[in-house]
Amino acid sequence: MIEIADVFRRFAGDYLSAHGATILPSHRRAIADILACRTEALGGHLWRCDHCSTEVYSYHSCKNRSCPKCHTNQTERWLAARKAEVLPCSYFHVTITVPEELREALRANQKDGYALLMKTAAEAVIELARDPRYVGGTVGILAVLHTWTQQLLYHPHVHCLVTGGGVSDDGQHWHPARNGFLVPFAALAKLVRGKLKAALAKRRPDLVLPDAIWSKQWVVHCTAWGEGDEAVLRYLARYVFRVAITNNRIAGLDENGVTFRHKHRESNRWRTIRLSGHEFMRRFLQHVLPKGLHKIRYYGLWHPARREQAARARLLLLLNRPAGPGLETRLPETTRDAADQPGDQTPSAEPRVCPCCREGHLIHIGRLYPKQASGP
Repeated sequence: MIEIADVFRRFAGDYLSAHGATILPSHRRAIADILACRTEALGGHLWRCDHCSTEVYSYHSCKNRSCPKCHTNQTERWLAARKAEVLPCSYFHVTITVPEELREALRANQKDGYALLMKTAAEAVIELARDPRYVGGTVGILAVLHTWTQQLLYHPHVHCLVTGGGVSDDGQHWHPARNGFLVPFAALAKLVRGKLKAALAKRRPDLVLPDAIWSKQWVVHCTAWGEGDEAVLRYLARYVFRVAITNNRIAGLDENGVTFRHKHRESNRWRTIRLSGHEFMRRFLQHVLPKGLHKIRYYGLWHPARREQAARARLLLLLNRPAGPGLETRLPETTRDAADQPGDQTPSAEPRVCPCCREGHLIHIGRLYPKQASGP
């Protein structure tokens, strides 16, 4: 399989030389981390088969959030931590996309722009949901920032997983969403637009933005997402730890460019696109987020300050229906292809079958430090 790291090994040198000091530190770090991921540069562990004596080297992961080979263990831990927070209720998937006229401003002011976009999107959903005509209570929201399309074009938008119901102001009652309906699309789009305009004016009064941004209709989608644990797992698998492109979508690599697969929205069929190495690097790196920016955030009933209220809501829901099956701590489908257990930071207690003879088991011999590591 061709990997992102293979593309970087071929084109990163020329890309760095061409752009020099204009490359952002986060972009340089992503390039360096992805090139070093699961190589001797990061150290690792040495294993030996107890049957055929074959030695197997397993190198550490870089843990960069833009690397398609990482996040396996992080995902497992995160899913386990979310187990206690799942509410046995219906869920909605809300997607909020900014207009094209605002994208360049967000690209140039990512820390402020992305943070305010996520915050105002969630606040708008919460405000409308509190209206007695819709839900009449405070909903829980898990918001995830994405900035790409299937073709790696810049397209910032926010995915929100919203509970299909909310808690009353006194915290004593659960108000479910009615008939698979959460809030009206047009009202939500208008409210997000107004809130973001006010937030940007307050936080960044220096920004000069086109008037067309605030007069055109924003794109908002809201769909029912199922119920309970299954809905949450499907959402996590599809959105939370996804990167701009996975290794299995890269179809070809040569001296001049990269070919990768993408799903055509209208036909829902897979197609291929070819880009020069320089253009592929540019498209990929524009989705590397600034250091310290959180792409996953919690609002409303799922805000850390409302944990007691969320726990009370869970009890209210469980009293009204039998408890469903527990949330399994397992990997989403989209991250399984990135899993590579020998690359974990700590050796597993579970004996692994030797990849050479398929009969013996690998025995941990010792740790390989970065300066001492040497591949087979």
